[in-house]
Amino acid sequence: MAQKPLILAVETSSRIGSVAIAIGERILAEAAFSGPMRHSAELFPAIRSLLDRFSRKPREIEHIYISVGPGSFTGIRIAVTTAKAMNLANAAKIVAVDTLDVIAANATDLATDASSHQPRPSEGRDEPRTTSPERIAAVLDAKRGQFFIAVYQRTSPAPPRGRTSDRRRATSPAPPRGGTSDGIWKKVFPDSLMTAPQFLDQFACKQKPVWLLGDGLVYYKDKFKADGIRFLDEQYWSPRAAKVHLLGWKMSLKGQFADPLTLQPAYLRCPDVKIKPR
Repeated sequence: MAQKPLILAVETSSRIGSVAIAIGERILAEAAFSGPMRHSAELFPAIRSLLDRFSRKPREIEHIYISVGPGSFTGIRIAVTTAKAMNLANAAKIVAVDTLDVIAANATDLATDASSHQPRPSEGRDEPRTTSPERIAAVLDAKRGQFFIAVYQRTSPAPPRGRTSDRRRATSPAPPRGGTSDGIWKKVFPDSLMTAPQFLDQFACKQKPVWLLGDGLVYYKDKFKADGIRFLDEQYWSPRAAKVHLLGWKMSLKGQFADPLTLQPAYLRCPDVKIKPR
């Protein structure tokens, strides 16, 4: 039996960055950065710290999984550059994971635990309780009053009580990037750039509520308040390196590796370029 690869997972596409190392499907450790937008300052020290913790060297990393966007232009570029450098240095194979899929994968934790507790809205008001959301939407701030948004539909029931969640084990089958985010959620509305009113006009429905999560809600949650809209607890909002690994590992099993020569950030729109006056 072939030895499973040492994997580095990197999430720098949103406010709070993180890294994780794993052997095959098994996460060894995950570390979040100390504060928002600390990607460039803390990425390599965090990687070094995790590798040292398990007496590993950078040259031993065989796979690198990155969150490739949409999201922070600078953060995505950092991840893509790191992946390309590691491929050049050690021929590490790259998997590029959609950032909104990574956020949606947080709801897998909620779904796997649904038989033991109810998802609670992050609002204090009374809202209808549900055993588990049927629709979710991942939301990231795209600036200029717009948001990166994708919508997902539940494809399978929550596992029975007592089954180990993917926070401890990640072994479900692999979906392609941009399609199904994991074995529970299927992407039914692709990564899009839209305003909050545009989203509400298309998806707010009292009979079929959609639950929102993602860092785009940190400052703009009020823009999405409407009948038929619910909010998952803030613990599910941020993309995490552990979920990059979860999705990346399943993609790697299908041979869905990125070409380092053509790999580009998934911006959805061009970044602002401002030329400073001389």
